[in-house]
Amino acid sequence: MQSISVSRTLYKRKGVCQFTEPKTSHSRRRVAMTPKLALFLREYRAERESLSLHLGRMPTLDDLVFANVEGKPLDPGVLSHTFHRISVQAGLKDVRFHDLRHTFASLMLLRGAKPKVISEALGHSSVAFTMDTYSHIIEGMQEDAMALLDEILPAGVAQKNNAYLTPKVDIMLSKN
Repeated sequence: MQSISVSRTLYKRKGVCQFTEPKTSHSRRRVAMTPKLALFLREYRAERESLSLHLGRMPTLDDLVFANVEGKPLDPGVLSHTFHRISVQAGLKDVRFHDLRHTFASLMLLRGAKPKVISEALGHSSVAFTMDTYSHIIEGMQEDAMALLDEILPAGVAQKNNAYLTPKVDIMLSKN
């Protein structure tokens, strides 16, 4: 299984980018990735290594995946601005870089991934937080879940067995 490890986070404070420990123990995690993403990242890394050698810098295992030409971290503001420009060119308005997390979680829920797996991938501290955040996706899924349940349940309850399923209620009518 190919995976990505989240062991550090990049924060920008007072104009300075610095690496810090993730916010919580759940934020430090290993996330599985698709074979297509692994291939893309392998090819991207080869291109970056070639660029580094061309610029006279020896690549190392500690090099960042996404960095400027000097190998330094990309400024988060530059990344956000560039993402916004590209998304507008693609016809998407008001899409933030952070929205990619929401898209991932929503698509995974819609495809039937287990909430616990999604919660771990996002680094949430609890499945409850994930489910609260994405409850709008789940609402539409309830009908689908009931349709699946309906497929496996028997076709109906015989009339003679109704008495065992419904409690008897005596109603007393009084004259006014």
